[in-house]
Amino acid sequence: MKRALPWLLVWVVGLTACGWSGVRSKLHPLNNTKAQETADMPPPLKAHGTDAAAGTPVTPGRNKPDPTSGLAFTPMEDIVFTNPDDPDAQLPELTDMLTAPKSKTWEESETLARRRSSREGKPLLIWFTSSQNSPLCKALNEELLSTNDFEKWATEKLVRLRVDDALSVKDPDLSLDAARTREIDVRNYAVALKKRYKVLGHPTLILLNCSGEVIGRYVGYKRGNADFTWGLIKHGESVSTKAYTGWRADLEKKGYREWQDRRARKVFARLVSYAKGELVLIEPDGTRSRTLEDKLSDADRAWIAEQKKLRNLP
Repeated sequence: MKRALPWLLVWVVGLTACGWSGVRSKLHPLNNTKAQETADMPPPLKAHGTDAAAGTPVTPGRNKPDPTSGLAFTPMEDIVFTNPDDPDAQLPELTDMLTAPKSKTWEESETLARRRSSREGKPLLIWFTSSQNSPLCKALNEELLSTNDFEKWATEKLVRLRVDDALSVKDPDLSLDAARTREIDVRNYAVALKKRYKVLGHPTLILLNCSGEVIGRYVGYKRGNADFTWGLIKHGESVSTKAYTGWRADLEKKGYREWQDRRARKVFARLVSYAKGELVLIEPDGTRSRTLEDKLSDADRAWIAEQKKLRNLP
Protein backbone atom coordinates (compact mmCIF):
# COMPACT_ATOMS: atom_id res chain seq x y z
CA MET A 1 0.00 0.00 0.00
CA LYS A 2 2.81 2.39 0.89
CA ARG A 3 4.51 1.58 -2.44
CA ALA A 4 1.28 2.30 -4.36
CA LEU A 5 0.66 5.62 -2.61
CA PRO A 6 3.28 7.67 -4.55
CA TRP A 7 1.98 6.38 -7.89
CA LEU A 8 -1.57 7.24 -6.79
CA LEU A 9 -0.48 10.79 -5.93
CA VAL A 10 1.20 11.16 -9.34
CA TRP A 11 -1.98 9.96 -11.10
CA VAL A 12 -4.19 12.37 -9.13
CA VAL A 13 -1.87 15.33 -9.79
CA GLY A 14 -1.80 14.52 -13.52
CA LEU A 15 -5.57 14.25 -13.66
CA THR A 16 -5.95 17.57 -11.85
CA ALA A 17 -3.55 19.26 -14.24
CA CYS A 18 -5.51 17.98 -17.24
CA GLY A 19 -8.75 19.21 -15.70
CA TRP A 20 -7.33 22.65 -14.96
CA SER A 21 -5.93 22.84 -18.47
CA GLY A 22 -9.42 22.23 -19.85
CA VAL A 23 -10.92 24.84 -17.53
CA ARG A 24 -8.20 27.31 -18.46
CA SER A 25 -8.86 26.78 -22.16
CA LYS A 26 -12.53 27.63 -21.55
CA LEU A 27 -11.62 30.73 -19.58
CA HIS A 28 -9.20 31.75 -22.33
CA PRO A 29 -10.74 30.67 -25.63
CA LEU A 30 -7.85 32.10 -27.62
CA ASN A 31 -5.70 29.29 -26.25
CA ASN A 32 -7.99 26.83 -27.96
CA THR A 33 -7.27 26.22 -31.67
CA LYS A 34 -10.91 25.62 -32.58
CA ALA A 35 -12.01 28.74 -30.72
CA GLN A 36 -9.28 30.70 -32.48
CA GLU A 37 -10.52 29.52 -35.86
CA THR A 38 -14.05 30.59 -34.95
CA ALA A 39 -12.84 33.98 -33.79
CA ASP A 40 -11.00 34.54 -37.05
CA MET A 41 -13.94 33.36 -39.18
CA PRO A 42 -15.58 36.09 -41.31
CA PRO A 43 -19.00 37.17 -39.90
CA PRO A 44 -21.01 35.84 -42.90
CA LEU A 45 -19.71 32.32 -42.16
CA LYS A 46 -20.44 32.35 -38.43
CA ALA A 47 -24.21 32.45 -38.71
CA HIS A 48 -26.85 32.50 -41.37
CA GLY A 49 -29.74 34.75 -40.46
CA THR A 50 -32.33 36.86 -42.23
CA ASP A 51 -33.53 40.36 -41.61
CA ALA A 52 -37.18 39.95 -40.79
CA ALA A 53 -37.74 43.60 -40.03
CA ALA A 54 -40.10 45.60 -42.17
CA GLY A 55 -37.25 47.85 -43.25
CA THR A 56 -33.48 47.94 -42.98
CA PRO A 57 -31.99 51.26 -41.82
CA VAL A 58 -30.20 53.01 -44.64
CA THR A 59 -26.80 54.60 -44.06
CA PRO A 60 -24.72 55.98 -46.93
CA GLY A 61 -21.81 53.69 -47.74
CA ARG A 62 -22.62 51.15 -45.03
CA ASN A 63 -24.99 48.84 -46.84
CA LYS A 64 -22.46 47.27 -49.16
CA PRO A 65 -23.53 43.90 -50.60
CA ASP A 66 -21.74 40.67 -49.89
CA PRO A 67 -18.93 40.44 -52.52
CA THR A 68 -19.96 36.84 -53.19
CA SER A 69 -23.49 37.89 -54.12
CA GLY A 70 -22.38 39.48 -57.36
CA LEU A 71 -24.26 42.68 -56.47
CA ALA A 72 -21.06 44.76 -56.36
CA PHE A 73 -20.03 43.84 -59.88
CA THR A 74 -21.48 44.44 -63.31
CA PRO A 75 -23.46 41.34 -64.37
CA MET A 76 -21.93 39.53 -67.32
CA GLU A 77 -25.03 40.05 -69.44
CA ASP A 78 -24.72 43.82 -69.01
CA ILE A 79 -21.29 44.00 -70.67
CA VAL A 80 -20.95 44.32 -74.43
CA PHE A 81 -17.86 42.35 -75.44
CA THR A 82 -16.07 42.97 -78.71
CA ASN A 83 -13.75 41.05 -80.97
CA PRO A 84 -10.27 41.15 -79.32
CA ASP A 85 -8.66 41.22 -82.77
CA ASP A 86 -10.75 44.23 -83.74
CA PRO A 87 -12.16 45.73 -80.53
CA ASP A 88 -14.00 48.52 -82.35
CA ALA A 89 -15.76 46.25 -84.85
CA GLN A 90 -19.55 45.99 -84.92
CA LEU A 91 -20.09 48.35 -82.02
CA PRO A 92 -23.69 49.50 -81.75
CA GLU A 93 -24.46 53.02 -82.91
CA LEU A 94 -25.12 55.31 -79.95
CA THR A 95 -28.10 56.91 -81.69
CA ASP A 96 -29.76 53.51 -82.08
CA MET A 97 -29.19 52.73 -78.40
CA LEU A 98 -30.76 56.01 -77.32
CA THR A 99 -33.86 55.39 -79.42
CA ALA A 100 -34.87 52.36 -77.36
CA PRO A 101 -38.60 51.64 -77.00
CA LYS A 102 -40.44 53.74 -74.44
CA SER A 103 -39.71 52.43 -70.96
CA LYS A 104 -42.40 50.51 -69.11
CA THR A 105 -43.84 51.44 -65.74
CA TRP A 106 -42.37 48.23 -64.33
CA GLU A 107 -39.48 46.76 -66.28
CA GLU A 108 -39.27 42.98 -66.66
CA SER A 109 -35.56 42.72 -67.55
CA GLU A 110 -32.97 43.38 -64.87
CA THR A 111 -30.40 44.19 -67.55
CA LEU A 112 -32.55 46.96 -69.05
CA ALA A 113 -33.59 48.23 -65.62
CA ARG A 114 -29.99 48.44 -64.38
CA ARG A 115 -28.96 50.22 -67.56
CA ARG A 116 -31.79 52.74 -67.23
CA SER A 117 -30.85 53.34 -63.60
CA SER A 118 -27.26 54.06 -64.54
CA ARG A 119 -28.16 56.30 -67.49
CA GLU A 120 -30.93 58.26 -65.78
CA GLY A 121 -29.19 58.60 -62.42
CA LYS A 122 -32.17 57.13 -60.55
CA PRO A 123 -32.20 54.34 -57.94
CA LEU A 124 -33.69 51.00 -58.96
CA LEU A 125 -36.61 49.58 -56.96
CA ILE A 126 -37.00 45.82 -57.39
CA TRP A 127 -40.33 44.33 -56.31
CA PHE A 128 -40.23 40.58 -55.68
CA THR A 129 -43.80 39.36 -55.72
CA SER A 130 -45.99 36.31 -56.18
CA SER A 131 -49.09 37.94 -57.59
CA GLN A 132 -51.22 34.80 -57.76
CA ASN A 133 -50.30 33.29 -54.40
CA SER A 134 -49.58 36.06 -51.90
CA PRO A 135 -52.43 38.09 -50.32
CA LEU A 136 -49.88 40.54 -48.87
CA CYS A 137 -48.44 41.18 -52.35
CA LYS A 138 -51.93 42.05 -53.57
CA ALA A 139 -52.46 44.33 -50.57
CA LEU A 140 -49.16 46.14 -51.16
CA ASN A 141 -50.05 46.65 -54.80
CA GLU A 142 -53.57 47.89 -54.10
CA GLU A 143 -52.70 50.18 -51.19
CA LEU A 144 -49.44 51.65 -52.52
CA LEU A 145 -47.69 50.51 -55.69
CA SER A 146 -50.63 50.95 -58.08
CA THR A 147 -51.97 54.20 -56.60
CA ASN A 148 -51.86 57.40 -58.66
CA ASP A 149 -49.83 59.30 -56.07
CA PHE A 150 -47.12 56.66 -55.88
CA GLU A 151 -47.11 56.23 -59.66
CA LYS A 152 -46.54 59.95 -60.21
CA TRP A 153 -43.74 60.13 -57.62
CA ALA A 154 -42.01 56.91 -58.70
CA THR A 155 -42.05 57.86 -62.39
CA GLU A 156 -39.99 60.93 -61.54
CA LYS A 157 -37.74 59.43 -58.86
CA LEU A 158 -37.19 55.72 -59.61
CA VAL A 159 -36.62 53.00 -62.15
CA ARG A 160 -38.80 50.01 -61.28
CA LEU A 161 -38.41 46.29 -61.89
CA ARG A 162 -41.05 43.66 -61.04
CA VAL A 163 -40.00 40.06 -60.49
CA ASP A 164 -43.12 37.89 -60.36
CA ASP A 165 -42.64 34.14 -59.95
CA ALA A 166 -46.34 33.47 -60.54
CA LEU A 167 -46.82 35.53 -63.69
CA SER A 168 -49.18 33.99 -66.22
CA VAL A 169 -48.50 34.72 -69.89
CA LYS A 170 -51.56 35.90 -71.83
CA ASP A 171 -50.47 36.64 -75.37
CA PRO A 172 -52.92 35.83 -78.19
CA ASP A 173 -50.02 35.61 -80.63
CA LEU A 174 -48.45 32.71 -78.71
CA SER A 175 -49.53 29.10 -78.96
CA LEU A 176 -50.41 27.20 -75.78
CA ASP A 177 -47.03 25.47 -75.74
CA ALA A 178 -45.16 28.71 -76.41
CA ALA A 179 -47.02 30.49 -73.61
CA ARG A 180 -46.24 27.63 -71.24
CA THR A 181 -42.55 27.75 -72.19
CA ARG A 182 -42.56 31.50 -71.63
CA GLU A 183 -44.05 31.06 -68.13
CA ILE A 184 -41.36 28.52 -67.23
CA ASP A 185 -38.64 30.90 -68.45
CA VAL A 186 -40.11 33.73 -66.38
CA ARG A 187 -40.21 31.59 -63.24
CA ASN A 188 -36.65 30.35 -63.71
CA TYR A 189 -35.55 33.95 -64.20
CA ALA A 190 -37.33 34.94 -60.98
CA VAL A 191 -35.68 32.09 -59.07
CA ALA A 192 -32.23 33.17 -60.28
CA LEU A 193 -32.80 36.80 -59.24
CA LYS A 194 -34.18 35.79 -55.85
CA LYS A 195 -31.06 33.74 -55.25
CA ARG A 196 -28.80 36.61 -56.33
CA TYR A 197 -30.52 39.12 -54.05
CA LYS A 198 -31.10 36.62 -51.21
CA VAL A 199 -34.88 37.01 -51.20
CA LEU A 200 -36.64 34.51 -48.94
CA GLY A 201 -40.26 35.64 -49.02
CA HIS A 202 -42.93 37.86 -50.57
CA PRO A 203 -43.36 40.72 -50.82
CA THR A 204 -39.78 42.02 -50.73
CA LEU A 205 -38.69 45.43 -52.00
CA ILE A 206 -34.99 46.06 -52.66
CA LEU A 207 -33.56 49.46 -53.53
CA LEU A 208 -30.27 49.76 -55.44
CA ASN A 209 -28.34 52.91 -56.17
CA CYS A 210 -26.96 53.63 -59.64
CA SER A 211 -23.75 51.70 -58.99
CA GLY A 212 -25.68 48.56 -57.95
CA GLU A 213 -25.21 48.87 -54.18
CA VAL A 214 -28.11 47.65 -52.04
CA ILE A 215 -29.20 50.64 -49.95
CA GLY A 216 -32.58 49.39 -48.73
CA ARG A 217 -34.29 46.06 -48.10
CA TYR A 218 -37.95 46.10 -47.05
CA VAL A 219 -39.42 42.70 -46.20
CA GLY A 220 -43.12 41.91 -45.79
CA TYR A 221 -46.14 44.16 -45.61
CA LYS A 222 -48.99 44.84 -43.19
CA ARG A 223 -52.34 46.15 -44.38
CA GLY A 224 -52.77 49.82 -43.65
CA ASN A 225 -49.00 50.50 -43.59
CA ALA A 226 -48.75 52.05 -47.06
CA ASP A 227 -47.52 55.41 -45.76
CA PHE A 228 -44.89 53.75 -43.58
CA THR A 229 -43.56 51.63 -46.45
CA TRP A 230 -43.57 54.61 -48.80
CA GLY A 231 -41.64 56.59 -46.20
CA LEU A 232 -38.93 53.93 -46.14
CA ILE A 233 -38.66 54.00 -49.92
CA LYS A 234 -38.53 57.81 -49.95
CA HIS A 235 -35.73 57.78 -47.40
CA GLY A 236 -33.76 55.28 -49.49
CA GLU A 237 -34.30 57.34 -52.64
CA SER A 238 -33.03 60.46 -50.85
CA VAL A 239 -29.90 58.65 -49.67
CA SER A 240 -29.29 57.26 -53.16
CA THR A 241 -29.65 60.68 -54.80
CA LYS A 242 -27.03 62.15 -52.47
CA ALA A 243 -24.71 59.19 -53.03
CA TYR A 244 -25.17 59.46 -56.80
CA THR A 245 -23.61 62.92 -56.76
CA GLY A 246 -20.43 61.54 -55.20
CA TRP A 247 -20.40 58.45 -57.43
CA ARG A 248 -20.71 60.58 -60.53
CA ALA A 249 -18.02 63.00 -59.33
CA ASP A 250 -15.62 60.07 -58.84
CA LEU A 251 -16.28 58.85 -62.38
CA GLU A 252 -15.82 62.34 -63.80
CA LYS A 253 -12.31 62.32 -62.31
CA LYS A 254 -11.69 59.19 -64.38
CA GLY A 255 -12.74 60.88 -67.61
CA TYR A 256 -16.49 60.24 -67.71
CA ARG A 257 -18.73 63.09 -68.82
CA GLU A 258 -22.24 63.67 -70.10
CA TRP A 259 -22.61 63.53 -73.88
CA GLN A 260 -25.60 64.84 -75.79
CA ASP A 261 -26.77 64.30 -79.35
CA ARG A 262 -28.53 66.74 -81.67
CA ARG A 263 -31.91 65.72 -80.21
CA ALA A 264 -30.82 66.52 -76.63
CA ARG A 265 -30.65 62.85 -75.61
CA LYS A 266 -27.94 62.27 -73.03
CA VAL A 267 -25.55 59.51 -72.01
CA PHE A 268 -22.89 59.46 -69.29
CA ALA A 269 -19.77 57.85 -70.74
CA ARG A 270 -16.01 58.01 -71.22
CA LEU A 271 -14.29 58.56 -74.56
CA VAL A 272 -12.27 55.46 -75.45
CA SER A 273 -10.98 56.46 -78.87
CA TYR A 274 -11.34 59.13 -81.54
CA ALA A 275 -10.32 58.93 -85.18
CA LYS A 276 -11.43 60.98 -88.18
CA GLY A 277 -14.61 62.20 -86.53
CA GLU A 278 -15.67 58.82 -85.12
CA LEU A 279 -15.85 58.30 -81.36
CA VAL A 280 -16.04 55.13 -79.25
CA LEU A 281 -17.68 55.60 -75.85
CA ILE A 282 -17.98 53.33 -72.82
CA GLU A 283 -20.63 53.66 -70.11
CA PRO A 284 -20.08 52.83 -66.41
CA ASP A 285 -21.75 49.42 -66.84
CA GLY A 286 -19.27 48.44 -69.58
CA THR A 287 -21.49 49.08 -72.60
CA ARG A 288 -19.54 50.36 -75.62
CA SER A 289 -20.98 52.29 -78.53
CA ARG A 290 -19.76 54.40 -81.43
CA THR A 291 -20.99 57.64 -82.90
CA LEU A 292 -19.93 60.41 -85.28
CA GLU A 293 -18.81 63.83 -84.16
CA ASP A 294 -21.38 65.60 -86.34
CA LYS A 295 -24.19 63.79 -84.49
CA LEU A 296 -23.20 65.36 -81.18
CA SER A 297 -24.32 68.65 -79.66
CA ASP A 298 -22.48 71.91 -80.32
CA ALA A 299 -21.12 71.83 -76.75
CA ASP A 300 -19.63 68.35 -77.23
CA ARG A 301 -18.11 69.30 -80.56
CA ALA A 302 -16.56 72.37 -78.95
CA TRP A 303 -15.13 70.14 -76.19
CA ILE A 304 -13.60 67.81 -78.79
CA ALA A 305 -12.10 70.77 -80.65
CA GLU A 306 -10.57 72.02 -77.41
CA GLN A 307 -9.08 68.61 -76.63
CA LYS A 308 -7.61 68.36 -80.12
CA LYS A 309 -6.09 71.81 -79.75
CA LEU A 310 -4.49 70.88 -76.41
CA ARG A 311 -2.93 67.82 -78.09
CA ASN A 312 -1.90 69.65 -81.26
CA LEU A 313 -4.13 67.42 -83.39
CA PRO A 314 -5.49 68.57 -86.76
